Amino acid sequence: MNKARERDKISACITACDEERNIRRCLESVRWADEIVVVDSFSKDRTVAVCREYTDRVYQHEWLGYIGQKNLIKDLARGPWLLFIDADEEVSPELRREIEDEFVSGGNQAFSGYMFPRMVYYLGKWIRHGEWYPDYKLRLFRKDRGTCAGEEPHDRTTVTGEVKRLKGHLCHYTYDDIFDQLKTLNQFSSIAARSMHATGYPFLWRDLLFRPLWRLFKSLVLKRGILDGIRGIIIAYCSAFGVAMKYAKLMELYRATPAPSERRPEAGKKDHQTVDSKAGSR
Repeated sequence: MNKARERDKISACITACDEERNIRRCLESVRWADEIVVVDSFSKDRTVAVCREYTDRVYQHEWLGYIGQKNLIKDLARGPWLLFIDADEEVSPELRREIEDEFVSGGNQAFSGYMFPRMVYYLGKWIRHGEWYPDYKLRLFRKDRGTCAGEEPHDRTTVTGEVKRLKGHLCHYTYDDIFDQLKTLNQFSSIAARSMHATGYPFLWRDLLFRPLWRLFKSLVLKRGILDGIRGIIIAYCSAFGVAMKYAKLMELYRATPAPSERRPEAGKKDHQTVDSKAGSR
């Protein structure tokens, strides 16, 4: 019997909305999966039509948030193993080979999930330093041992059991240009500020003054983003700006509406430093 048919089946799970320009590349990179499931948030372009060329398991559902949408597609998938991938991402040939080797050999039986590095294509080059790399993501996991959680807009998968790191890259074709990057920073900083306000995270002037500066220093110096040249500098400045926007919007929310609670949660002690998650932490 063919060993490939004996291995555990993998469902590739893709969430999308208006991703006609990216979705075919993503779908091509997971054609080897046993099942492809797509949840679309009522795209206005040809995203759904392209997806139906690859799978009949295409669903449309209103946007439930980054975490809610992942939980929805998790419930829809049939395979015992799930591979979460965004429409602007691509499984590299090297990563595909590693995954197939693990599953054909049965090595996956010892693990509950796999992490692999995500590499971002930005302004015409692959980013190899800074906060965007290696950016390990746990995206392949046993359905019955994985949980989708996090804090909007940053979904996170956690599993019960051992996790193995692979070397192959998950490729991320992020922003079309700097305008697109700033538009996403504006969107994500608003989501993060609303989430912080809802949990009673207080606005503090020191957060607005010093956290952006710390983010800039960490990205450029500690994470060696400067080694990516002008792109690394732009990434660091945009990330710092995103942090500043988040706290400025939190101040704006407090001026408009009292928070449900003035208690600072434990989670709030850490900087919500993944504002730029489309490239660095999603």
